[in-house]
Amino acid sequence: MDFSSIDIQRLVFLIVSLIIAIVGHEIMHGFIAYKFGDSTAKNLGRLSINPIKHVDPLGTIVVPSLLYFSTGMAFGWAKPVPVNMSVVIRNGGYMAGVYVALAGIFYNLILAITSLFLVINFVEFLGQDIGYFLFILFSVNLFLALFNLYPIPPLDGSKALIYALAMLGYKNIATKISSLERYGMIILVVILISPISDYVFAPIRYVFKYFLAML
Repeated sequence: MDFSSIDIQRLVFLIVSLIIAIVGHEIMHGFIAYKFGDSTAKNLGRLSINPIKHVDPLGTIVVPSLLYFSTGMAFGWAKPVPVNMSVVIRNGGYMAGVYVALAGIFYNLILAITSLFLVINFVEFLGQDIGYFLFILFSVNLFLALFNLYPIPPLDGSKALIYALAMLGYKNIATKISSLERYGMIILVVILISPISDYVFAPIRYVFKYFLAML
């Protein structure tokens, strides 16, 4: 590998964006759970913005690095914030479970939209470098939000679907979907490496094209 060809600025911006995106994503799960009476994450110090407390060696360092050096793109995850969903549901019902499941996605969406707004309206004032960073921050957060929306275990979309189905009275279906979570990572990897991924994740490309058309 020719390390002299690596865009150091892009790599740094990408790492910082990933940390902001995935650490904030996990904190929001714990924060919303705390609002519904579950202090598990708070008691373990996992509501801290200190990224060290949330780093997963594989998902935060190894996988993003390998993807970047092999494809120029990066994706990763932080250590999941522990949440006691029985406490959350007892205090707020199944709808509270939906809120906790979607909290990280909403965080990423808000950050993506805010970053894009700043790039569109203030890039001349902010400067090219900051504008470039904000564009990467937008891209990373939008991708994480859309990707996690998919109802594929163990993604957040599947958890939101489980609690929504339980709330609507379809607990049997919710239980069956929940039972798939033990195989979720295998299912997800199979989808990602198979040709079907082009069709499954096509909506993500369409949404990106829509937002990028604004630039």
